[in-house]
Amino acid sequence: MTTDRSPAWYDEQYNNRARIPEHPAILAHWAAASAEALATHTDMVEVAYGDDASERLDVFPARSSASPEGDHGHSAGAPVLVYIHGGYWRALNKRDQSFIAPPFVRAGAMVVVPDYALCPAVTIDHIVQQMVQVLAWTYRHAAEYGSNPNRIVVAGHSAGGHLAAMLLACDWKAVAPDLPADLVKAALSISGLYDLEPLRHAPFLSADINLTEASARCLSPAFMPAPKGSLVSVVGGDESEEFHRQATVIEIAWGANTVIANKTVPGRNHMDVLHELADSRSVTHRLGLQLLGLAGSI
Repeated sequence: MTTDRSPAWYDEQYNNRARIPEHPAILAHWAAASAEALATHTDMVEVAYGDDASERLDVFPARSSASPEGDHGHSAGAPVLVYIHGGYWRALNKRDQSFIAPPFVRAGAMVVVPDYALCPAVTIDHIVQQMVQVLAWTYRHAAEYGSNPNRIVVAGHSAGGHLAAMLLACDWKAVAPDLPADLVKAALSISGLYDLEPLRHAPFLSADINLTEASARCLSPAFMPAPKGSLVSVVGGDESEEFHRQATVIEIAWGANTVIANKTVPGRNHMDVLHELADSRSVTHRLGLQLLGLAGSI
């Protein structure tokens, strides 16, 4: 895209908390729903995937379909959903969005929710490498929790949607020889960012993420070859025109063979569109189940 817009325009397009006056109530809802999820899922375990204090993940083991709600029987061979939180790579943590896990556990999946270090203490590239570690850990350890390492799907919101797309495009054989080329079978990106260049021009964010023209391009999925896996993109109908453009950019860049669905959810903004993922009645949740092989085809 061209960069002849004013800094104020970029802030207006990308500063979602400023765009959403009710954002404190949404954050409070996330906190309450996540606390309930953690209280209910007493079999959740926190595991280190690396040596840094930020390198921790929560595992919500799958529950067998034969087990009643609350029974901690684990489902052998269950698919795995790795969910990555957003926050523009500089805010939030895994426990802020634990509420994503329960509906997918009930449907028969294991859910992994990782933490990562935050900008400006680290770079976005560093966070990408941490997420690569998370997926390698998940592949190597899924079977220990009764799940199938060959059925891994990644989902994420906002910056987490960017990270999910990056993981779909990762060259896994270059990471380690024991990892399969198709380690990530599919990704579900909600309000994802695929072209990072505009973020360099948004004053509210640019200093924290510290991108150059070269690093923004290198870290933009839209400028990478289309991966062989599948991407589903979801964006809220009430989001800014730039977030709608981001969804269009990746659809054009990767093509219909990779971007198998590009959905707009009417009446949802950048933050409350995430509620759709945890709502078992929603199209977004069903798309996640379909990618996991827990519902009919897309």
